[in-house]
Parts: sequence; C-alpha cells; structure tokens
Amino acid sequence: MPGFGGGPAGDAYVELHVEPHPFLDRKDDNIHVEVPVTLKEAALGARIEVPTIGGPVTVTVPKGSNTGTTLRLRDRGIRNRKSGQRGHQLITLKVVLPAVEEPELVEFLETWRPKTQQDPRKEMLP
Repeated sequence: MPGFGGGPAGDAYVELHVEPHPFLDRKDDNIHVEVPVTLKEAALGARIEVPTIGGPVTVTVPKGSNTGTTLRLRDRGIRNRKSGQRGHQLITLKVVLPAVEEPELVEFLETWRPKTQQDPRKEMLP
C-alpha cells in the first residue's frame, strides 16, 4: 500500500513478545504444569481442580500418589498445525506439607511404625 503522505509502498514489520505463563509450560504440543497437593490428598486420593489452557478441570489424584506422579489429560494441549491433532496436558504432582505445624500430624508420625521399612535413597548411596 502507499506510504504515509503519498510515500512509496513498503513493508510493515510487527514484533510480538509472548510472556511466559506463571505455571503452565509448553513443550512441543504438550502443556506441563506442576500442581501442589496436600499430604492427605496424596495419601488418600482426592478430586482437585487444576488449571488448563481451556480453564480449570477436575482430576482425580490416585490414592498413594507421590511427588513426581504424572497425570495426563488427553487432548488438552496445543493443536498441531500440520497433523491437526492436539497434544496433552501433563500434570506433575508435588506433595507439600502444611505451612504451619500440625501437632496431631507430628504426634502420629513420631509414634507410627511402618509395617515395611524402606530406604528411598538406597539407589543413590554405595
């Protein structure tokens, strides 16, 4: 198109800056999010709301979940422009302890004797 003031035609350049989302992360066509869950939700299982690019959805945290457990929401990712298929949303759980001391929890853990002993660091040490 003609330039301003009758000047010659030219090109228009547009520069876009995309800010990262505070907690959703895109990797290829998949969306990743780390979601904190309480000790009770992880141990006993729960239904929780999680954010997605389309708005919050309710997911089930399986009983006995641990930090690092990954849940998948099929087809909740980005649509691939070539294939037309959508990626997934991957939810990684992060177990968080209460922000303030819970005397009942402390008392329970001090007196609890697990039926089986486990060493979660045995693979790391000689």
